[in-house]
Formats: sequence, structure tokens, C-alpha cells
Amino acid sequence: MTSYAVCADVGSTWTKVAVVDLADGTLLASASGQTTVGTDVLHGLEAAVAEATAGLSGAGSAPWYVCSSAGGGLRLAVLGYEELITARAGHQVGLSAGARVVHVGAGRLDGAGLAALRAARPDVVLLVGGTDGGDAEVLSANAGRLARARFRVPVVVAGNAVAAPAVRELLAGRGVPVVVAGNVLPSIGVLAAGPARAAIREVFLRHVIGGKRLSRGGRFARLVRAATPDAVLTGVESLADRLGGDLLVVDVGGATTDVYSVLVPDERAGGPARPAAGTLWRARTVEGDLGVRWSAPGVVRAAVAERLLSPGEEGPLAAVAATLAAEPGRLVATGERAAERRIAALAAVVAVRRHARGGGAAGQPGRDLRDVRLLVGSGGVFRHAGPVVAAGMLDGVSTDYAGGWPLPRSARTVVDVTYVLAAAGLLAQPHPVAAAGLLHRHLLAGSVG
Repeated sequence: MTSYAVCADVGSTWTKVAVVDLADGTLLASASGQTTVGTDVLHGLEAAVAEATAGLSGAGSAPWYVCSSAGGGLRLAVLGYEELITARAGHQVGLSAGARVVHVGAGRLDGAGLAALRAARPDVVLLVGGTDGGDAEVLSANAGRLARARFRVPVVVAGNAVAAPAVRELLAGRGVPVVVAGNVLPSIGVLAAGPARAAIREVFLRHVIGGKRLSRGGRFARLVRAATPDAVLTGVESLADRLGGDLLVVDVGGATTDVYSVLVPDERAGGPARPAAGTLWRARTVEGDLGVRWSAPGVVRAAVAERLLSPGEEGPLAAVAATLAAEPGRLVATGERAAERRIAALAAVVAVRRHARGGGAAGQPGRDLRDVRLLVGSGGVFRHAGPVVAAGMLDGVSTDYAGGWPLPRSARTVVDVTYVLAAAGLLAQPHPVAAAGLLHRHLLAGSVG
């Protein structure tokens, strides 16, 4: 009987496969190859799986667990009651669900707002607003506007629980796919991300994957179990549970840099830096202008704005960044490698600064990262650099004294060189022992720095 599982992350550019022993979480094999978006993503996925499982008996019966960000991943729009509280809360919940938030609107949806919503081309709309039993006018008005506009994008309703059934009827009656979840702000100062996150995942799997036409048949849609960032966040949460302390993950990609943090409530909860009410203890932020390929010029611009560059550094770094953005699929030349690593290091620092400054709950000052015990670097630029060099590239996160946020005081640094966070996230629910073993062997058993 097969005792292993095939875990795959189908990205926009690369497809990564990890084969994991379900008995103890041993990583048996791994492989990667280009994602075949131009033809059928199953072609690239099957090729990578074949490479990873070559020589393993029982490959034909091993279960597949797949996550995907191909085709742009999950594009989410948020419509809230007002900008400071409910709209921002919805934004944070959307990020935690693995979405790229492409539009945030607040208040009654008017003609200009509807035009902006359409222009953002969301895959899903998250409709929030009002505490349970509180204001329902804006939530109902926005649902009515969407229904009358023949806007057929799936909607997740996560607002006032008293008004939600009527809102669902209104949308469903006009043929809008709709799912109702628990309120993201059930009462003042309380942020409940879980139900909405689960509902967004459900809509992503039911409506979005197949709608992106990434594969000709229905098999790929049946294989996918989560958006990649959602799977990674689940892996991060599992890692934090095993660590028993605060955790920070920085994933530098070609187009975006994602930052994940898990904070453990403690006796300081309620202080100015770590508020007790409304805190999203497990959070993700996405920086769409920071990356080492398509968004490399954005890193240089952000570094200039943040005063992170040395005199004379901007020109040469900007030239390499422009080349990387113009030819994102090209292998980096030897002479460009140092500049690429510098861009990645800058992306990490800027992304963590933004995460710490604005990654808190709605209306709160940010995230207190001083007690982070483990800093994990992820992304191809770190993996290809090797653990020691990659740890050096991440040093800036822990020595950013000018960042204006509490620095991690004693964080160890590790690099996810084998893509185990996504694999552990996919395995966390069906095979928790395997997920725990995988994380322990590859991220907790040893560290660098």
C-alpha cells in the first residue's frame, strides 16, 4: 500500500512538487518545472510529478494534493461599510484567505464605484459591513446594487448576521453565486477571520479555478485544494503551533513579496503595540510592487523612498532591475547575481516594514514583531543562494533600526529550500502527523544564524 503523497504548488511560472512519506513526514523526493499556462497546466504538473516519483513504487495510487496561483491566483474585491474599520478588516481577511486584494470600496456603491469594481476584474467579491444586529443599510444597499448591475462575479457575504439571509436571497434571486459566512466584525473590536476565509476558499475552488481555463478538462479543478498563499498560511500556522512562539515568514517572488506573521497573545495584549481587541493574530500582507523579476524596478523605487540605498547605488541597481523586469524568464548572469540578491534583500526589508506598520487589525497601529523567534525566508532567490548566503540576505530584517517598528530581538533564521510550507499546509488537515514531521525536519530541527 502506498504510504506517500504528492504535494504540488502550481505557480504562474514554476510548478513545484514534493513527495512526502505519510507515516512520518520524510521528504522522499522533489522536482520542479515550468508551468504550462500556454497550453494546459496539467502538462507541466504531470511532468514534474513524473520526475519526482521516478523510482518510487506505487506512484499510480499515491494521492495528489495541489495548490495553485496560476493565472494570477485569486483576485478579490472588498466592499465595506466604511474605510477605516470594516473595509480594512475585509482587506485583511482576504489576504489571510490567500487572495490578491485588487479593489477596496467603502460606503454605498455608486456608479463610479461600480465602474472601478468592474475595472479591477475580481474573481470574488467580499461583502462586509455592520456588526451583528447593528447597521444593515450599507450592506443591503451594496448587495442590491450588485444584483441590479447584472454583476455575476461570486459574492461572499460576511457582514451583519441579521441582514445576511436577506442579502443572500437578493443576490441569489438575480443569479449571482453567493455564499454566506460569519461576520468578520461580529461586535466592536472583534475580528473573526476564520469563517470568511473558509468561504472564500470554497468559492475559489468551486468557481474560480475552473473559470480561469487553465486546463481543458475538469481534472485540474478537482485536484486543487487551495490557493497557494492560503496553503502556505496554513503551513505557517502549523509551524507556529509547533514552535510555540511568534513567527515571521518572508516570501520574495518574481512579482510580489508576501509576508506572513503569527503572533501569540500574551500578558502584553492590550498594550499600545499589541492590542487585545480586533487583532488578527495570524496575518498575511502582499506587496505587489516588490519582486525580483517583474517588480524589480519597484523594489529600487521603494528602497529610495525608504532611504535604504547607499550613495551611488541607485543607478547600477536600477539598470539591473530594468533588465530583470524586461526578461523575467532569463537566467541571471553571473555579473548580475549580486544585484539580484541585493534587490531581494531590499524587498524583504521594505515588505516587513510595511507589514509591521500596517499589517494589524482594522484601525490598529500595526504588528509587534519584537518576540519573533523564527524568521523563515522563502522564494527561489533564497533557495538558489543556499542557506548561509540567504540568511545573510535576510539579516536586514533583524537589523533594520531605522524602520520605525519593534525589531525581532532573538530570531533564528531558516530558509524553506524544499517548498515544505505549501506541502505542510496541504497535508495539515488530512495528514497532521506527516505535516508536523515535514516541518520539524526541514524548518525546526536546524537553523542558520
